[in-house]
Parts: sequence; structure tokens; C-alpha cells
Amino acid sequence: MATINASLDNIIGRVERAEALDRPANALANLVGKWLKPGPVKNLLSGTGTGHPAHPILILLPLGSWASAFFLDLAGGPDGGSATAARRLIILGNLTALPTALTGLSDWADTQGAERRVGFVHAALNITALGVFTASAAARATQARGAGVLTAALGMGLVSASGWLGGHLAYARGVGTDTTAFEVASPDWTDVAALEDVSDKPVCVDAGGVAVLLVRHDGEVRAISDRCTHRGGPLHEGTIVDGCVECPWHGSRFRLADGQIDRGPATRPQRAFEVRAVDGRVQVRAVADPGSLRTEPVTGSAGLNGGGSSS
Repeated sequence: MATINASLDNIIGRVERAEALDRPANALANLVGKWLKPGPVKNLLSGTGTGHPAHPILILLPLGSWASAFFLDLAGGPDGGSATAARRLIILGNLTALPTALTGLSDWADTQGAERRVGFVHAALNITALGVFTASAAARATQARGAGVLTAALGMGLVSASGWLGGHLAYARGVGTDTTAFEVASPDWTDVAALEDVSDKPVCVDAGGVAVLLVRHDGEVRAISDRCTHRGGPLHEGTIVDGCVECPWHGSRFRLADGQIDRGPATRPQRAFEVRAVDGRVQVRAVADPGSLRTEPVTGSAGLNGGGSSS
């Protein structure tokens, strides 16, 4: 098993380092970026409203259809309903591959470097497979079942290789995963900054090893995780828009009050922290249940009101 793993790592390593892919990959990504701006369509393709990326879910439709057709080719025999069912499954797979490809392009356009190169090859294999399966459906429509079966087998080989690359992107490179998933924020009050140093310009502070964005907004100090859950962008370098912070990398917006998503492509919210002031120092703590988050006005300069030194 170690030999197989090492061989596969060698193959994927060559793809990750293949700088020759940068020019076509970047050109396509720039084209997608110009066509697909942050907003409702990008939210839909990203899966922002569902809490998870849409692409892995939609993959089941074309891949399941093509795999079922391939099984019928192998086990169903040349006559009767199995041949008709296999042809219809191929067509279903071809049709559902189109929206699946759109969600994949949306996610891929937000990658860089090695992830973009691997994703470009992943997309190229999928497009080639779709062309092969289209040829398979056409052959079956003209009763050339043998050609249809052979092209479907080739298509399954292509999507299997592509699926392995997709798995590498998700599980080895972390594309589509919450970049803050392994951050452990302390539930205890943690001193992070002097109150007088917190202004309406976001700053990044350390709270027990977790980067936290601090900002003064509407008379209160707000604190949310600074690392964007989408691709890890530094939120303190972003801009404050309508009570939200906008990620400088891909335009996701998170509410300062509770870290919830206001606009994608992010699919996971930011962790929000409770805030208090003690002797002119700002302290924050994480809460296990976001629904229990309490905010208190914090005493201090620059228009902050009220008190907040209770435990």
C-alpha cells in the first residue's frame, strides 16, 4: 500500500508543480471571475445557503447515472429494457453534468497555485468524459450498442481519475473545507488588547492561539474569528460594509454581531466571541452555542457606552 500511495503522490506532485498549466488555468479562472461576481448566483453555485459546498452534492447525479449505466452494460445483457435504461441513464448523466460543472468552476475560480493546477486537470478530465459519454449516447441512439458500451467504459475511466483528483483537492488540499475547522478557541476570558487601541478600523489579535478580528462598530466592540472560513483570507484586511466585514480575497461578507454569512462564496459562518472590558483591557471568550452569544456595551473611549466587567 505504501508503494501505491507513494506512486500516486509522485503523480499528483508533478501536476501540482506543472507551471505550464498556469497560463490556461489563470485565463479560465479570470474569465469565470469576470462572469461570476459575488452575489445571489455565486451564493447558489457555492452552496452558501445550505451550509456546505454544492459541488460535492451534485456530483452524485452524473456520476451515479453513468455508473448505473455502466453496471447495466456489464450485467444487464444486450436485449430488453436494460439497454434502453442504460441509454437513458447516460443521457441523464450528461444533462446533470452541466450544473455540476458550473458549481465546480465557481469553487475552482477561487483557488490559486497547486490547487488551481490540479483543479484545471480535474475539469479537463471531466469535460473530456462528458464528450465521451455524449458520444456513447449518440452511438446507442443509432443502435451501435458495442461502440456505446466501449465509450461508456472509457468515460468511467476518465471520471474515476478525475474523482481521485477531486478527492485530493478536498481531503489533501482542503478546498471546500472550513479553514477554521481545527481552531480551538478558549471558552475562558482571554485578554487580547487595550480598549483604547480598538477603533473602527479592524485589527487582528491573538486569543490563545486563535486569530480574532476586533473592531469598534455602532458603539460596541465586536469580535469574530479573523481567518475566513472560505479560503483563509485575513478579514482584518477587509472592509466594513453595512455591519459586516468583507473578505479581501473573494468577497464573502460576515456579520460583525454574530459571524453569520451575509454573502458568499463562504458556506460556513465565522466564530463569534463575547467581549468585555476590564480595567481598560478587552477580553474575549468563545461560546459553545452560537445561539447563546451575548453582547454587552463596553465602557471606554471613542463613544463606547455602558459597562461590561461582569463575569
